[in-house]
Amino acid sequence: MENAGAMPSKAGIDLEEENNLIVFDGECVLCSRFFQFMLRHDRAQRFSFATAQSALGQRLYREQGLPVDDFETNLVFVGGRCYQRLDAFAAAMRALPGIWPVLGLCRFLPKVVKDPLYHAAARNRYRLFGRTATCMVPSPEVKARFLDWIPAQPEERA
Repeated sequence: MENAGAMPSKAGIDLEEENNLIVFDGECVLCSRFFQFMLRHDRAQRFSFATAQSALGQRLYREQGLPVDDFETNLVFVGGRCYQRLDAFAAAMRALPGIWPVLGLCRFLPKVVKDPLYHAAARNRYRLFGRTATCMVPSPEVKARFLDWIPAQPEERA
């Protein structure tokens, strides 16, 4: 699913004009590994980050019509467009240097193939890869790439 248009954040950040953004489940080991992979390979620092558990992440999931307590997809914003599921992965890979953009070709898989595959992995990600009790505490260098790293308060998740 893609949604076009810029989305200003709670802090007044215009996602169309800022770096691209990846919103990921900070408690999911698989999602956190994707985040760490992006940190290593995004040498140009095109992407900023937010956890799904942060106030910004909660707001963006809500705006996409997604649950704010069960994060079955990362959100990847590129050029003001929001990508979900396998299309989010493809958009992130296309933004990396080297051979990684080849993995972006998965966006051309038919929806009837890629959505069931993605949903099967998403439904079983905690069982297959594990879950952390808390989100990671980023180093100052990594923290600088987060647009919002403070977890949302319970009333903000409602």
